[in-house]
Amino acid sequence: MAGHIQDRWYKAEPDAAGKPRRVRTDRYGSGMRYRARYIGPDGTEKSKSFPDGQKRLADQWLAHIEADMSRGQYVDPTASRVTFRQYAEKWLSTQTTAMTTRESVESSLKGHALPYLGPRPLGSFKPEHIRDWLSKLESAVPASSYRRVIYNNVSTVLNAAVDDGHLAKNPCHAQSVRPPAPGTGRIVPWSAERTFAVRAALPERFRATVDLGGGCGLRQGEIFGLPVEAIGLDSGWVRVANQVKVARGQLVFAPPKRNKERDVPLPDQVAQVLQQHMEDFPPVDVTLPWLAPDGPLVTKRLVFSRLDGAGAVRRTDFNTRIWKPALVAANVIPMPKPGERHQAAREHGMHALRHFYASVLLDAGENVKALSAYLGHNDPGFTLRVYTHLMPSSDARARNAVDGLYESTVSTPPAS
Repeated sequence: MAGHIQDRWYKAEPDAAGKPRRVRTDRYGSGMRYRARYIGPDGTEKSKSFPDGQKRLADQWLAHIEADMSRGQYVDPTASRVTFRQYAEKWLSTQTTAMTTRESVESSLKGHALPYLGPRPLGSFKPEHIRDWLSKLESAVPASSYRRVIYNNVSTVLNAAVDDGHLAKNPCHAQSVRPPAPGTGRIVPWSAERTFAVRAALPERFRATVDLGGGCGLRQGEIFGLPVEAIGLDSGWVRVANQVKVARGQLVFAPPKRNKERDVPLPDQVAQVLQQHMEDFPPVDVTLPWLAPDGPLVTKRLVFSRLDGAGAVRRTDFNTRIWKPALVAANVIPMPKPGERHQAAREHGMHALRHFYASVLLDAGENVKALSAYLGHNDPGFTLRVYTHLMPSSDARARNAVDGLYESTVSTPPAS
């Protein structure tokens, strides 16, 4: 037995002959009668109290504790009372990943997991609670791919809770729990007509962002963080070495994603657009901390600034107030009803411009390795997996090659 049962209503005292006899304690008839006690793996005493008439349940509870210890599945009852919210917030504070990644995970958990799962003690989690939450999540988040991201973040937190001894197993791993589908994963690039329609719908101050996204493949933060000196109007290259992003609610300068600095070809037409843009909207000096709100201050002369020209562009403000109205004007998403927000449009964010850029280059015959370098991907294999369906098919090339052979043969007059 992992411990023993204490009867707090009786105690043993010696009688006149020195033999032990049971006598009532001062607690007799009040409060919990039985206290099951044992020594946990950490060397400290644990206990749980049971009322009168439930000694058998106390014995069963101790037997269960002993079995869990022998199987290596013991969970400290105190640890199991920690709520999902308490543990998730502590887990987030200990992550050593990039700040942008941490904030993305934190946003998904606070927005879509903590309101439903936050108050529940970790030790009480069962698969049914995950199934109920996923059902609510389906109504709140239409995109299956994003629901899967949120689900994976919750599962990661629960995995850590298992490792730290807060619960025996992760309920997300139960067979009855079906994760959201990952989505098709197949990129459908915008057409040139849609791309230029969105461009035309933007305020003049921001139209050149479409040229940098769709004509050079820059990410949104890289566009907003592009300094004048990075643009080689004479050399025909753009140096991508930093971005503007949000860290703990404040704008900061930071390196590109995965610290992947790169040089990107600058087409003549895009160069002309940028030159005209800088004449119409002169670049401004912007000072922001580097990497973190308490980082060293850095000043860069940025090509793009806010509508009032007073500072760097904040991605969320731009997306809500400028980008989505342009999507409505270009008939990409519907006009919201009075009092409602614009439709969620993750697949139609500024990242769609990078997909457009990739489709144009692949259609022109650019090789995947070069495209991967221009996009700032670490691995050309990743680029290939994302965009392979956009590459000209081998069967089309075979048909064209044979057709070309026949056409040249037929067009050649026979020798006389």
